[in-house]
Amino acid sequence: MTNRIMTLTVAATLLASTAAMAQDKPKIGAAVYGLNAEFMQIWAAALEQHPAVKQGLVEVTVFDGRYDALVQQEQFETMVTQGFDAIIFVPIDIEAGAAAVKVASDAGIPVFGSNTRVNSDLLSAYVGSDDVQSGYMEAKYVLDKIGCKGNVVVIEGPIGQSAQIQRLEGNMKALAECPDVKVLEDQTANWSRAEAQTLMENWLTAHPGEINGVIGQNDEMALGAIEAIKAADLDVKSFAIAGIDGVTDALLAVKADQMASILQDGAAQAQGALDLAIKAVDPTYEPMSEIWKTYADMPWNNGADKEYSVPWTPVTLENVDALLALRQ
Repeated sequence: MTNRIMTLTVAATLLASTAAMAQDKPKIGAAVYGLNAEFMQIWAAALEQHPAVKQGLVEVTVFDGRYDALVQQEQFETMVTQGFDAIIFVPIDIEAGAAAVKVASDAGIPVFGSNTRVNSDLLSAYVGSDDVQSGYMEAKYVLDKIGCKGNVVVIEGPIGQSAQIQRLEGNMKALAECPDVKVLEDQTANWSRAEAQTLMENWLTAHPGEINGVIGQNDEMALGAIEAIKAADLDVKSFAIAGIDGVTDALLAVKADQMASILQDGAAQAQGALDLAIKAVDPTYEPMSEIWKTYADMPWNNGADKEYSVPWTPVTLENVDALLALRQ
């Protein structure tokens, strides 16, 4: 009987210890604008591959915002109610997202931005890339290829999201350097390949033989334009086409010499934000992601900076095979 009591006591102690450990494990929420396309799927998968998550040191829950600011607001309210320790935010709308950040801030929960921006002074820090720069880079590629003359179309992201706003600023900066280039059409396709394909089909009909270049503010939309061009039995290589993100199909299209792309390292943006979120919960925490070694120009600085800028990587024929290998 004594041995049985001792066994039960030890078991109870172990259970209590396990429960305490589970209770002490930081609970981080990641509110992303939507998970329909590959880029944000890569971003979310990187969180699951973070060493702290794989070792069970932190619990991460990803919330699909379904491209709706109101849905994201409700998800923040849920995370507050459920007592999350920190939140990583990828907002669909630069202005509407500020209300969600305030909800968390009022509850004492730190919020870390990643990938897209929110217009709020309450954000603890931001990990992303310079979208003005990428917008300029992609437009310049298209303009250089058409010799700074002719006609282009611009396919924008969701109106009101920071990437759309800033990439358009970069697009316009490059276009200003080529006054002889005319923008025939400029509309949003909401980061959607299907929507961009429909737009491009309509534009090819409305402007037969007149479109020389396509500036797609992300790869999905540039790929949609390519599908429309193929469906019209036109030669894709007779157009200058560019996108942003470095998704797998875009890498393949670059390899086939059908478009240009700029790799946005969503994995670095996600894992960097998670390191910062864990640091906010546990001040003794040291970053576990390899990204801080990968990008020497983006030092950790003890997690004290407000801005962490992940560099862009232009996709070229020289590096595309190595980038594709990382997707396998």
